[in-house]
Amino acid sequence: MGERLVLWDIDKTLVDVESVGGSVFSAAFTAFSGLDDYVPSRGPGRTEWQWFLDTLAVNNLTHLAEGFPRFLRLQDVEFRRRATELRARGRVLPGAREALERCAASPDVLSSLLTGNAVGNAHHKLQAFGLESLVETRLGGYGDDHWNRSELVGIARRRVHEATGLEFTPATTVLVGDTPNDVRAALEGGARVVAVATGYCDADTLRAAGATTVLDDLSDTEAVMEALLA
Repeated sequence: MGERLVLWDIDKTLVDVESVGGSVFSAAFTAFSGLDDYVPSRGPGRTEWQWFLDTLAVNNLTHLAEGFPRFLRLQDVEFRRRATELRARGRVLPGAREALERCAASPDVLSSLLTGNAVGNAHHKLQAFGLESLVETRLGGYGDDHWNRSELVGIARRRVHEATGLEFTPATTVLVGDTPNDVRAALEGGARVVAVATGYCDADTLRAAGATTVLDDLSDTEAVMEALLA
């Protein structure tokens, strides 16, 4: 284990739970802010922290920014309450489970996460579909580690080094994601990127953002592994 550190995005890359995830955020933000009708903010690929800050800003509530930990606790309550709904309405995207299984079985790959989800939310989403055991969740970078997604690459690498002694470089770190923000995080944070056109952005948009390797999806496991180990 040591040729590649593979950092997976979750939403629209591995699983699709957007309808539930958005509802969870909305319910938690309503409980946090006391606003029954708040103005939402938009933007795929943001960290949970950035989403929270953006939503505070458009509702003139920036003085509540220090309340992010309380907001996360409210989200955790919502995810637990909606666990059955999450499993019923969400789905694993084509090829995602097989790709994670191949990485988990490969001696050349250390497989973890780089996601905008806060760590608790990431656990809820992966546990719902039996994916959590296929990645080293304790070694990833999460949306409550830093508001800026690009910073998460370095955070994940430091965690890996502290836990295992392995040192990965920009050439041996691969980020897999579906948005221009994933591509930007890789380019700015120091990683190769394998983009997948399984979210809101098509392949041309991902290439325009700077991705040189773009897959339609993860359904061809051999192609995925070739891209990761290139």
